[in-house]
Amino acid sequence: MQQLDWIILSVTLLFIVFYGVYKTKGSANVEEYILGNKETPWWTVGLSVMATQASAITFLSTPGQAYHDGMGFVQFYFGLPIAMVVISMTFIPIYHKLKVYTAYEYLEQRFDLKTRSFTAVLFLIQRGLGTGLTIYAPSIILSAVLGWNLTLLNIIIGILVIIYTFTGGTKAVNVTQKQQMFVIMSGMFITFFLILHYLPNDMTFSNAMHIAGANDKMNVLDFSFDPENRYTFWSGITGGFFLMLSYFGTDQSQVGRYLSGKSDKESQMGLIMNGFLKVPMQFFILLTGVMVFVFFQFNPVPLHFNPVNRGAIEKSIYADEYNSLEKQLNQLSEEKKEFNLLYIDHLNQNYDNPILRRKLSSLSEKEKDLHDQAKVIIQKVDAKAETNDKDYVFIYFILNYLPSGLIGLLLAVILSAAMSSSASGLTALASTTAIDIYKRNVKGQKSDKHYVDATKYFTLLWGIIAILFACVGTLFENLIQLVNIVGSIFYGTVLGVFLVGFYVKYVKANAIFLGAVISQTTIFFIYYYAIHIHPNGQEKLGYLWLNFIGASLTVLLSIVFQTFIKSKPKEIIA
Repeated sequence: MQQLDWIILSVTLLFIVFYGVYKTKGSANVEEYILGNKETPWWTVGLSVMATQASAITFLSTPGQAYHDGMGFVQFYFGLPIAMVVISMTFIPIYHKLKVYTAYEYLEQRFDLKTRSFTAVLFLIQRGLGTGLTIYAPSIILSAVLGWNLTLLNIIIGILVIIYTFTGGTKAVNVTQKQQMFVIMSGMFITFFLILHYLPNDMTFSNAMHIAGANDKMNVLDFSFDPENRYTFWSGITGGFFLMLSYFGTDQSQVGRYLSGKSDKESQMGLIMNGFLKVPMQFFILLTGVMVFVFFQFNPVPLHFNPVNRGAIEKSIYADEYNSLEKQLNQLSEEKKEFNLLYIDHLNQNYDNPILRRKLSSLSEKEKDLHDQAKVIIQKVDAKAETNDKDYVFIYFILNYLPSGLIGLLLAVILSAAMSSSASGLTALASTTAIDIYKRNVKGQKSDKHYVDATKYFTLLWGIIAILFACVGTLFENLIQLVNIVGSIFYGTVLGVFLVGFYVKYVKANAIFLGAVISQTTIFFIYYYAIHIHPNGQEKLGYLWLNFIGASLTVLLSIVFQTFIKSKPKEIIA
């Protein structure tokens, strides 16, 4: 990194932190600290909701996902717009009517304290893990690529987030996320157009899409019903819908964003804005990854993108074997370049040569085989090494091919996204702990200032916990998938509880509590035996289906139990 990159990176991050502190210091009461005094306009709600979901993992892992597997991952988001409509019509009016600080307050009014506490604890577990991941993910990649100290980087990111989140609460998060989204999208658009500029002069964007298509990177839709396929149209519309419904409807890190809206309408408009923009945004980020793939059809590509693994091989007895594969890859890269240029020439003459398409696909298969052989060597050197290098593709391209100055901006994008999602996570964890656990169980009357201070100290506590988790975390496959897997394990059950509360009016507290506990236990078993433990690396069930199963099982079990449990009538909150 050049001095200019350091200046841009430092100035961007420090501006966000100090701007957040300056604009929001001195929250006087709980409503101001947790809900931002309900003064947030709809467009800020929309940007805040988008920024909360768009973590650093999105901008590190998603392009790498597309580089390796193509555009199919976008199907994961197909259920999101439908979920936004359902939440706007059902969840938001109820939350605003009851004037709750957290989503879980509703559950005590609808059911009882144990149901509220159970769902709040489930949230605290999964969001605590998730917040640690949002800090850890960029740290481990940047430390590997740039040689920065991993633990120090975790601490720096965590402290920056804690500073403005501690002082300003939800309002600070909302204010800073506008700047963060501006930095993030500016950096991504500039990068996309620079990639186009770097392609051969006679190559059009249409040519690039043809090359991507010839290498099976443009298969956006998969209508198969195979449950072993992680991303299909059907898993996105069903499992993705239930995941988005539970995440945006019951996860306090998102609920807190739109509870701060000026009114029902402002909150609803913010969510609908997210529904309109989120899928195109993810499509664009994936397309950027595909363009990186096209770029490497004309430029040397590394045999493995993770520099830590490459460094370990260079010091091992397998260095010569690895170097031999690199020579083969270099020869193959030259051959790929020649055939791609020939294919472009044919395309410019309005002829999509099927023979050349098959040749390009064949060369890609040979390249993939060389990459797989490199992974075998890596495992010989270190059996515990993570051979999946998807998360390193985009950062490798940034550091090796972008001009000075823009590198600093893109690193600011990654760290801004980490700070944005981490800040939302911390405020959600702190408000849930303070309101659903601490306030509900503390004895005696306490002042408003007491609960503001308690929420601040819980913010500090969860910030420290997230940093500690980030410092001891381990890389697991593709990071964006890991975050979604963690969510899928817990979200389905929590969503089921809310769905019963909203729509199945005759189910009472004991039935829903038993249904939720059994459902969550079942999901743990399904994940362990059908997804985590599987033969030959082939999953028996895509993790997205856990959301559908968890929610459906909770609803069905609660209905069944209610037929056998006699409970006293309770006023229904609707």
